[in-house]
Amino acid sequence: MSTIRFSALQETLNRKPVKIVETERRSVLFGQNVFNKYAMQQYLTRAAYESVMNAIDKGTKIDRKIADQVAVSMKDWAISKGATHYTHWFQPLTGATAEKHDAFFESINGSLAMEKFDGEQLVQQEPDASSFPNGGIRNTFEARGYTAWDPTSPAFVYETTLCIPTIFVAYTGEALDNKTPLLRALQAIDYHATAVCKYFDKNASKVNATLGWEQEYFLIDDALATSRPDILMTGRTLLGHISAKGQQLDDHYFGSIPARAMSFMQDLEQECMLLGIPVKTRHNEVAPNQFELAPIFEEANLAVDHNALLMDVMHKVSTRHHFKVLFHEKPFAEINGSGKHNNWSLSTADGTNLLSPGKTPMKNLQFLTFFINTIKAVYENEELLRASIASASNDYRLGANEAPPAIISVFIGTQLSAVLDELENVTKGKLSPEEKTDLKLNIIGKIPEILLDNTDRNRTSAFAFTGNKFEFRAVGSKANCAIPMTVLNTIVAKQLKEFKVEVDTLVDTKNLKKDEAIFNILREYIKASKKIRFEGDGYGEAWEKEAKKRGLSNNKTTPEALQVKVAKKTIHLFEEMEVMNRVELEARYEIDLEEYTKRLQIESRVLGDIARNHIVPTAINYQNTLLENTKNLKEVFGDDFKNIAKEQIELIMIISNHITEINSLTLKMIDERRKANKLEGLKSAEAYNKKVKPFFEEIRYHCDKLETMVDDNLWPLTKYRELLFTR
Repeated sequence: MSTIRFSALQETLNRKPVKIVETERRSVLFGQNVFNKYAMQQYLTRAAYESVMNAIDKGTKIDRKIADQVAVSMKDWAISKGATHYTHWFQPLTGATAEKHDAFFESINGSLAMEKFDGEQLVQQEPDASSFPNGGIRNTFEARGYTAWDPTSPAFVYETTLCIPTIFVAYTGEALDNKTPLLRALQAIDYHATAVCKYFDKNASKVNATLGWEQEYFLIDDALATSRPDILMTGRTLLGHISAKGQQLDDHYFGSIPARAMSFMQDLEQECMLLGIPVKTRHNEVAPNQFELAPIFEEANLAVDHNALLMDVMHKVSTRHHFKVLFHEKPFAEINGSGKHNNWSLSTADGTNLLSPGKTPMKNLQFLTFFINTIKAVYENEELLRASIASASNDYRLGANEAPPAIISVFIGTQLSAVLDELENVTKGKLSPEEKTDLKLNIIGKIPEILLDNTDRNRTSAFAFTGNKFEFRAVGSKANCAIPMTVLNTIVAKQLKEFKVEVDTLVDTKNLKKDEAIFNILREYIKASKKIRFEGDGYGEAWEKEAKKRGLSNNKTTPEALQVKVAKKTIHLFEEMEVMNRVELEARYEIDLEEYTKRLQIESRVLGDIARNHIVPTAINYQNTLLENTKNLKEVFGDDFKNIAKEQIELIMIISNHITEINSLTLKMIDERRKANKLEGLKSAEAYNKKVKPFFEEIRYHCDKLETMVDDNLWPLTKYRELLFTR
């Protein structure tokens, strides 16, 4: 066994759970390190508090003098929590978070010092933007970018730093982050959903998009992870023969949580409580060493921030417990990968869920309105929704019999399908009193009962209705939720805008009553969007053929999926809804293509290095041992050695063939990589996808075969059976 592998296994065997002492109830810990409403009421003047709350609730600007008051109070609160520094915490187009820490320290005349933090430092800063992805929005030599305070997401203290959530924009105003378009999309959905809400409640004043994410992840012992160059540099195993025992017994899912993992979870949850991240659920997932945690629903902007923060906290907490947390969508072959289901809904200012029916026919009609409009929005923009979750890592997971396929479909269950089928046959135009009564009593009135008993689930559907929310199941585990949430809220806002125009037109021109006009429009939407609804097995070849007949896209790879991002229809949509302009969309397209290319480039380089510098030399060493053995047998048995050493000779030849194939395939892959590197943009991404990536599985096949033949004591890489069953 290689020295590195042996020492890693020894170190892992000696691990013991870190003892976590829970000194307080979660409800007491919750939000202690967050500058939330409670903290603001304690530290701010009434005028400052009201100004911040108006900025949060109504989007009003905060006066500079008030900003100074808020900054001083925020600094005093943060110092009381042990903070020594502050940072504008933002989400650039890297997919991760970014922060630059500055001390509160300020010198006075070179001999004295004080803690200083004012409104200017709170509201805006100018970090160097030159090293962040920008997609051509600005030149490299023009490094100016601005971070601006987002008061709708509260500041928090993490370790010794006051973190202030901000947006990040270029000098020319274009968004250089994922948060800015999300905030614009949330503003759009608020405006247009509220307008539609007024059909049912004239006092409706605000609609919030809510999000509840489910974070799946793997925990691997850090010593074992460190022994694998592929895990360290790509986040996944590029090689590795499957373990004899994997997930086939279904004994890990919802099983007893291992002691070390439980210790990690308890520590993580305490950190989350202090930071106001409302994590509630934890459990074993399907694959060995795979787990999930999920929070209570929150307003989408805050939920996105909390998920981004959570992933950073998970990395830091896992280090304390000698784990490495893996967010890659497919870190291991032949077992389930990880997703991040985005559970999305809409709610009014008083907390009413618009995707949940009520006790009256009017409330149920409201539910149907938002329910059907969402389905219509997904149908009209299914290709764009697919693009929102496209990445090199998620391509390994989608359609791999544990995640939805690349085809976007909507699952609503047999009961709700029957309701829509009935509504589809509603008389067009004015309704008789009998028809209205029949609708309200026999169709709309029964919706709460139907949903109460609706236990249908379809894990092969990318977009499923699950009782009072839609679950976007195709989002990848390491994705920033802001990207799919920006798309989803934008397309639904656009659809609601069109719906209101059509309803108002019918009321004004056809002399229809409001509810009759709504029924007529919904009836047409049900017909128009029927092709997106699918209740069957999304993994089957039959669905691919059926989806093609229906005209649905099936963009299986990221280069295919991304092209819709710069289509005329997409640009018009985002510009009309004032979420992103052409420059911002084209920049993101270029960044996504470049990231895809670089991810595969890195994987190719790492794979080539491991195959030729680790696997082949090890196989040759073992082959030399076999050759020495056959030489000795010949000396002892003479001409009879060929019969006696038959197995050794055959094994030597098989190993030679695998070594030859590995070297040949690796050289061919390197040659294709060189060609791809000379190309740019889409051409380079497609070359990596079609010419370089196919070698990954071919090289892996021969390396994994050698793993089953070479002496275990010689094999250099930690094996699946060791990685996946850490206790």
